[in-house]
Amino acid sequence: MVSFSFESCSSCGVHLPGRCTPPFFQGHEGKFSVYVHASKTKPVHVSRYFVNRDIRSDPVIWGKISMVDAERRLLANALQDTDNQQFVLLSDSCVPLYDFEYIYEYLMYTNISFVDCFKDPGPHGNGRYSDHMLPEVEVKDFRKGAQWFAMKRQHAIIVMADNLYYSKFRSYCQPGLEGKNCIADEHYLPTFFQMVDPGGIANWSLTHVDWSERKWHPKSYRAQDVTYELLKNITSIDVSMHVTSDEKKEVQSWPCLWNGIQKPCYLFARKFTPETLDSLLRLLANYSGP
Repeated sequence: MVSFSFESCSSCGVHLPGRCTPPFFQGHEGKFSVYVHASKTKPVHVSRYFVNRDIRSDPVIWGKISMVDAERRLLANALQDTDNQQFVLLSDSCVPLYDFEYIYEYLMYTNISFVDCFKDPGPHGNGRYSDHMLPEVEVKDFRKGAQWFAMKRQHAIIVMADNLYYSKFRSYCQPGLEGKNCIADEHYLPTFFQMVDPGGIANWSLTHVDWSERKWHPKSYRAQDVTYELLKNITSIDVSMHVTSDEKKEVQSWPCLWNGIQKPCYLFARKFTPETLDSLLRLLANYSGP
């Protein structure tokens, strides 16, 4: 069974546009569970799948270790159901790009976790490292990646068991510390898996985001952006690419391999605003991929 863990942004409830609403889940009861880590004290849910699935916590602040705490809290709750074998972290601005069965089989019939991980020697990568992380975390192992993961049960358990490496990031990876802007949710899991099981992760995230605007946050899609061409472009990508933040702007790329077969990299995409809902439902209802 797949656990879908949803983390909302600081100013939103959990609306989950597109097929993350009931049309995506309907008819597949018993194959999934949902856990919601919402920023609102009492989020308003429009789907029965989210009712009584809220996880209460202290406020979550972008860039702080509280983001990682929220991820771990979601995993801790989802692990209590022994049927859950894959754990997917999504946001309230995410949409699935395929139907439930395709995504379910993609996740359940592979033996790796999809954790984004790459080495960035530039200021927004290794430039965020602190020597205070020694000796447990060495700069040679410091990695970066998007926070949106799909993790198998074995990996979720060892993440929850970790305190040694987590404590280093809690103390020394935070914005403004030592004049650096270390964002814990971009570095903790990639670095952790680089050290404990580098061969057990895919090194890319299953969630597509568009960083072409080169801002602190990725592009937000509005209603006019949602087209057949957009969906086709995203679902046609079968090579994972990262660009280093140093002067070289080195492009690192590798094929997205699923059980040794090159496949499209992404099952989900973000950030879609609420106004895109109608267009997404209309397009996705008739879209079958590239």
